[in-house]
Amino acid sequence: MEIRLASECPPLAALITPSASEHTRLVTPGEVIYEDTSYMRGHGTYMENGQQIASVAGYVTQVNRLVTVTPLRQLYQGAVGDTIVGRVTQVGGGRWKLDVNSRLDAELRLVNVQLPGGEQRRKNVEDERGMRDLLSEGALVCVEVQKEGQDGILRLAARTTKFGKLGQGTLVTVSPSLLVQDKQRMHDLPCGARVIFGANGYIYISPTCDQEQAMSYTDNYEEIGLEIRQTIGRLCNCIRALSKHSVMLSPTSLMAAHDSSLQQDIPVKDLLKPDVMRDIAIATLQVVADS
Repeated sequence: MEIRLASECPPLAALITPSASEHTRLVTPGEVIYEDTSYMRGHGTYMENGQQIASVAGYVTQVNRLVTVTPLRQLYQGAVGDTIVGRVTQVGGGRWKLDVNSRLDAELRLVNVQLPGGEQRRKNVEDERGMRDLLSEGALVCVEVQKEGQDGILRLAARTTKFGKLGQGTLVTVSPSLLVQDKQRMHDLPCGARVIFGANGYIYISPTCDQEQAMSYTDNYEEIGLEIRQTIGRLCNCIRALSKHSVMLSPTSLMAAHDSSLQQDIPVKDLLKPDVMRDIAIATLQVVADS
């Protein structure tokens, strides 16, 4: 049994960054945001008796006179141009249904997929019959949000070599609100792993390899070395630690957590201990604040 004194733990105040406490306003459902009808009502708010009131728990965002409340925890809403990761749940009818951490499964049509070899041609009946050879149920795929239909279903596309089926790796799920907004979602980290920060909260970690090999539609069962497996496991547990303590996730914060765990010589499995997760989150916040 491991026992740790409370005096040895870093103070909880270290998990609250000065920028968050000074510039971010948190509200709860029913709390009055403004008593001024000149502000426009955005998502997460409603008007009552001339007051703008929060309908969800989250932080207030104001753009000119438009006020919205972004939930602290939410399902993925979808935005055109987002790079996301999804898991195939159904195949048929010339389309794949994908779980993308949203309220509805998204849709990837065969016509919006680039076939192996870079072929850009009209898809025929034979291509439709061989859809499971490309992506079968349970497969993970990196795609782009093309548009949102009137029925609320997201239409996806994978028309370039940047997108496609994901090979060997690990998937970690976090709240989409914890991801730093970034146009570049795919990063090759110095530790030897590639991380896709899907805008929908699905983070995929795999060994670093060339782009064409990473997004091919062929299954690769080549054995991955012990060192890179440990690195992937360490990154996964670092993401879980940061997510548990609501630390924003980005390549910078993830590498800070990874390097901090190595400096402290923490075994991969011990990164899931509550006190260790807390220490890693605090150390990461300090590194990010100093950078």
